[in-house]
Amino acid sequence: MGQAATIHAVALYAAAALAEIAGCFAFWSWLRLGQPAWWTVPGVASLCAFAWLLTRVDAEFAGRAYAAYGGVYIAASLLWLWAVEGVRPDRWDAAGSLLCLAGAAVILAGPRGG
Repeated sequence: MGQAATIHAVALYAAAALAEIAGCFAFWSWLRLGQPAWWTVPGVASLCAFAWLLTRVDAEFAGRAYAAYGGVYIAASLLWLWAVEGVRPDRWDAAGSLLCLAGAAVILAGPRGG
């Protein structure tokens, strides 16, 4: 995968992560924080956007696209924790996230034998 394609994939993964986390948080807010049930309506739309965005990643196999996305999702979840929930990730969160992002980079950009 070339540099431009990698940058495009990372942008799609970041958008997908935001959509997935926002959609799931809508349900969390309804069921755990006492928000009204109508919060799930934009939540479902956000989850649909998440699924659509993942299909836009230029990957030969869905499983590989999903595996690489996992690292981005973990990092984005910790950013959400900090930005939306007001809890600063600790060093263990940061270390784990970096490990996952390294794994995602290997999966996404690693040379493929033929």
